[in-house]
Amino acid sequence: MTYDTVVFDNDGVLVGRTRFDVLRDATRDAFVECGVEEPDSDDVEQMTIGATPGSVGTVCQTYDLDPGSFWRTRDDVVSKAQQHEARAGRKTPYDDLYELENLDVEMGIVSSNQQATVDFLVDHFEGFERFGAAYGREPTIHSLQLRKPNPHYIEQALGDLDADNALFVGDNESDVRAAENAGIDSAFIRRPHRRNWDLNVWPTWEIEELSDLHDIVG
Repeated sequence: MTYDTVVFDNDGVLVGRTRFDVLRDATRDAFVECGVEEPDSDDVEQMTIGATPGSVGTVCQTYDLDPGSFWRTRDDVVSKAQQHEARAGRKTPYDDLYELENLDVEMGIVSSNQQATVDFLVDHFEGFERFGAAYGREPTIHSLQLRKPNPHYIEQALGDLDADNALFVGDNESDVRAAENAGIDSAFIRRPHRRNWDLNVWPTWEIEELSDLHDIVG
C-alpha cells in the first residue's frame, strides 16, 4: 500500500497529552471567570472532557450562564493553560518526531483540541514545519459536534493537502472511526499510555512509534 498523505492526531501522537488535573483546574477557572465562584465538581469535570452541546446547555442553565459565552471562555482558558504547560516544558513533542523529516508524503494535523492550542504548539516547537495543514476546533459549541469520529476536520485537511490516498494516525478509537468515516486507512499508535489498551475497533495498521511509518507509507 502506498500513501501520498499522512494526517496525524496531535495530543498523544505528536506531542504529549496534557495532564487531566491541568485541564480540570483551567475549566474551574473558566467558571470563576464567568462569575461562578464555587461550581459543582461534577459540573467542572463534565465540562473538562467529553462535553456535548446538550451538556453545556444543561450546566449553563444551572448557573444562569450564556452557553456560547461560557464555552468561548472555557476554550480560551483551557488553551492558555496548555500553552503554559508547553512553555514550562511539561507538554513536549515525542522524541521520535524527527522520524517524519524524511517521510516523502504530504502531512497534516487534525486535533479535537482548540485551534488556538494547535496553532501555538505548531509555532512553538521545532519539527512542525512540514505540516501543510493543521486543524483544531473553533471556540464554539457547534464545534463539539465536529470532533472525531466526525470526519469534518480530516476532510478539510485532505482537501488542503490534495490527498489521493491518505492515512490517519491516532491514539484513540475515535481516531480510527473518524478515518473510517472519511473513507481512508488508519494507524493506531501504541504510545506508552496505549501500550496495553484493548481496542474495540480495527485499524488498518498498529504501530509502536513514528519510525514504523517508513515501512507502511511505501
